[in-house]
Amino acid sequence: MAKKTDSDNDNGIIRQFNELKKKHPDAMLLFRRNSSYELYKQDAVKAATVLAIEIADRILPNYKRPVKVASFPQSALDVYLPRLIRSGIRVAICDALDSPLKKKAGQDKSENNDRTIKNSTDMGKKKNEQGVQEAPDRTVKNTVDVKPAREKKSKAKAETKAETGTDNEVKAEKKDGQKTETAQERKPREPQMVTANGEKVTHGHAYQSTTNPADWYFTAKIDGQQLKPQKMDAADLAAYQNKEMTVPQLMERYYPTKLMPKVSEEAFRMPMEIAGPDGSITVNKFNVYKEKDEQRPDFGKYKFYVQVGDTNMSAVASRQDLNAYFDRVATPNQLIEKNFGERLHLKSAYEKYQLPEGVDPKGVRVAKDRNDNKWKVSVDLGEKGQTSRHEISFDDGYSLFKTKTATREQIAAKYLNTEITGMLAANTAKVEKTASIKM
Repeated sequence: MAKKTDSDNDNGIIRQFNELKKKHPDAMLLFRRNSSYELYKQDAVKAATVLAIEIADRILPNYKRPVKVASFPQSALDVYLPRLIRSGIRVAICDALDSPLKKKAGQDKSENNDRTIKNSTDMGKKKNEQGVQEAPDRTVKNTVDVKPAREKKSKAKAETKAETGTDNEVKAEKKDGQKTETAQERKPREPQMVTANGEKVTHGHAYQSTTNPADWYFTAKIDGQQLKPQKMDAADLAAYQNKEMTVPQLMERYYPTKLMPKVSEEAFRMPMEIAGPDGSITVNKFNVYKEKDEQRPDFGKYKFYVQVGDTNMSAVASRQDLNAYFDRVATPNQLIEKNFGERLHLKSAYEKYQLPEGVDPKGVRVAKDRNDNKWKVSVDLGEKGQTSRHEISFDDGYSLFKTKTATREQIAAKYLNTEITGMLAANTAKVEKTASIKM
C-alpha cells in the first residue's frame, strides 16, 4: 500500500498555501483570516524571526498534521509590512477561500438523505450509537409502507428513546457552549503598566533561549504588538527571578524609548531651522538609511543622513538614537545636534566636554606642530606630568578659532580626558604606595 503524502490530507488552507507557493516560491504569503493575518510553514518561521512574533504548532481544519503558524492582527499590518519589505522580502497578501470539502458537503446532502432512507433497517442501531442525524418521524414516515406494524411500533420506541438521549446531548452541548462563551467573555488581562503615551504594556516576561540555554531574553507587548526581545544582563535576570526587579523596571532598562512621551508630528516636518553660530541653519532633509556600499567600513550599519543647504552629511546612528527616532521621542533637531553638532560648529555640541576636577585650565595648550604643520592640543599637569600632543580635526579647529563656539578646555577634554584620568590615577596610586612604605 502506498504511503500517504501531505497532499493526501491537503484539502483546506494548506492546500491553498501549497498551490500559491508553487507559483510564487520567492514570496511570503500572508493569508487574511477573520481579523488576523496568518503565515504557514517556512513563511511562519521566517516571519517569526524577522518580526519577533510568536510561532506555534497548530492542527488546522482538513489537515491532520501539526503546522507551524504565525499570526498578527490586521491592525498591525502597517507596522509589520514595512519591516518585511525593508528586510528584502517579497510579500503577497492572500484571501483564504472556503474549503472544497465544505462546498461538496452541500451537494452531497440529498445523496446522504437517500442513503439514510434505504438503510433504515439499521437506523435504530446507528441512532443509539451516534445520536439522531435526521428527524425520527421522517424516517418512520418513509418506511410505513414497507415494514410490518409490530416492527414499526418497536422501531418507533427505539427511535423515541434515541431522540430523548439526543435531546440530553443537545442540552449538554448547549451548556458547554454557554460555558465557552462565558470563558470568552472574561475580562482581558490587566496591563502590567501604562506608558506616558497611554499605551498598555502586557505579557512582560523573561524566557530562555532555545539555541543557547545560557542566554535569557526579556520581551513584552505594547497594545498587543510584540516587542523585539532584548538579551538580559545576568544581574537583571537574577533580580527578576528573585522578584527584586519588576516588569516596569525591566521596561525602563530595555525599552526606555517606548516609555518616553512622544513629540508632536510638527517637529518632524521639513524644512526646519537650527540656531547656528552665524544665524539660523536650514535643514532640508533628515532620515535614516542602511549603508549598502561594501567598500565602506560602516557597511550594513544604519546611518543618519542630513542635508543642510548644499552640504550633505551622514553618521553612523547608535541604537539608542535609532530607537528614539523610530519611537518619535526625540526631534530631528535634537538628533542632528547630537550627531552633527560639531560639524555644524554648534556651541551646545561642545558643552558636554569638561576637564576632570583638579586640572588647571591654564595648562591647556593648542599650537601648530612645526614638524607636520598640524594643530595639536596638550595639557600640562604640573608635577603629575604632561600629556601627549593630540591632533585636532578641521571642524574642531574651525569651532575654536573661527566661530569661537568651543573653548580650549573643551577641545582638551574631548581628546585627552582618557589620558588625563589615567595619569591622575597613576599618580594617586604612586603617592599611596610611597605613604605606605613610609608607614
